[in-house]
Amino acid sequence: MRGMVLAGVGAGLAVLAAPMPAEAQEAGGLRPDQKEFRDLFEELVETDTSLSNGSCTLAAERMADRLRKAGFPEDRLTLFATAEAPREGGLVAVYPGTSDTLKPLLAIAHIDVVEAKREDWQRDPFTLFEEDGYLYARGVSDDKAMAATLVDTLIRFQKTGYKPQRTVKIALTCGEETNGAFNGVEWLVNNRRELIDAEFAINEGGGGTADENGNVVEQTIQVGEKIFANYVLEFANPGGHSSVPRPDNAITQLAHALVRIGEHRFPLEFNETNRTYFRLAGAGRGDAIGDAMVALANDPTNAEAEAVVNADPFLHSNLRTTCVATMLDAGHARNALAQRALANVNCRIFPGNTIEAVGEELARIAGEEGMKITILEPRRPAPPQPPMDERILGPSRELVERYFPGVPLVPVMSNGYTDSTFLTATGIPSYGVPGGWGDPDGNGVHGLNERISVRSLYVGRDFLFDLVKALANPD
Repeated sequence: MRGMVLAGVGAGLAVLAAPMPAEAQEAGGLRPDQKEFRDLFEELVETDTSLSNGSCTLAAERMADRLRKAGFPEDRLTLFATAEAPREGGLVAVYPGTSDTLKPLLAIAHIDVVEAKREDWQRDPFTLFEEDGYLYARGVSDDKAMAATLVDTLIRFQKTGYKPQRTVKIALTCGEETNGAFNGVEWLVNNRRELIDAEFAINEGGGGTADENGNVVEQTIQVGEKIFANYVLEFANPGGHSSVPRPDNAITQLAHALVRIGEHRFPLEFNETNRTYFRLAGAGRGDAIGDAMVALANDPTNAEAEAVVNADPFLHSNLRTTCVATMLDAGHARNALAQRALANVNCRIFPGNTIEAVGEELARIAGEEGMKITILEPRRPAPPQPPMDERILGPSRELVERYFPGVPLVPVMSNGYTDSTFLTATGIPSYGVPGGWGDPDGNGVHGLNERISVRSLYVGRDFLFDLVKALANPD
């Protein structure tokens, strides 16, 4: 999952200039504290943490060493890994608060990254390059900017002797980018819950969107997300010679099933988060889609408004469960009837619907006799939406107004997923916070030449630092 930004969320919004507060300006080069942060960020980015060749364990150890050098005592640092996944370890660091009654604040960030092949990139993906106001490398946006900022925040607390009311915990974990790999948050929830127990958590998933001129036009806070599941559709057949076709052709049956699934539109659904998003973001757009968003939020039976909204792929998906074929495997010889035909169908499931119920619906939609459908493991939990909690939304809104005057903060439900799923499911509601921002093209996240603007990195760092302080001091 990309780190701070939801691609396309701010498309069509009225352009609002986003002047920054004085303390966020970079006059005459980097401040001394920014130089220290840049060095930390560079070390984390240049530590390869891809599943194939990298080591999250090494990255976690390096971040722990940074904290030690800042004066963190050893008993507040927990490095963890398993014998089965020795290179996929992580780190939990705890900074104590002064309150005996307030539960802790947990901040998480994943340090694993999507694979990156040197031959495909313009630059070495595991060397940090700065060009034309951007920093390039795998993971700079997803999610090492946030991970580095969390470590940096605790270092700043430690060096200044800062005393928050809430205890502040951070967890840097592996496994977010690869379903089925060892997942650090899942392991902590199941094996060391006491380490991460908290009132609520903050994570990636929110963030800003800039227009083509670099002006921030929107900030979002993620409140909930879809879950996902992979379903394998399979048709089996005795096969035979291709010169004697049979009516029950496995490939043809699979093709018919996939066409029906591709044409099916799951019903429109609203919850508090996406209804609020449609109203606020729609009102800010100033175009026909924005008007339709508001109209649909007010009246979900408005077919005319729904038709307008459905023209936008993100908005269409934000309103419903979606299922799409992503992989095919069929046949064994060019001159033989297929004995087996399989397809993977990936579904992003609207909260409140179960993985099993969606599988049953896929079987009904396919409408083909003899189809076998298998739900692939592992299955993510399906937690309820976290509440629209003003203890998180209020301070976030105030900081957005301070850092980005006139720019709205909009709650959003993610079409994708993050490790917040594991936390919310275990009773720690988790939110994707605003702050840094990305460009309309998505900044190469999960693709080639991933980048983050220098300004987004440093302003986002200050924003998150202030947000952690605000959330840790509710009085």
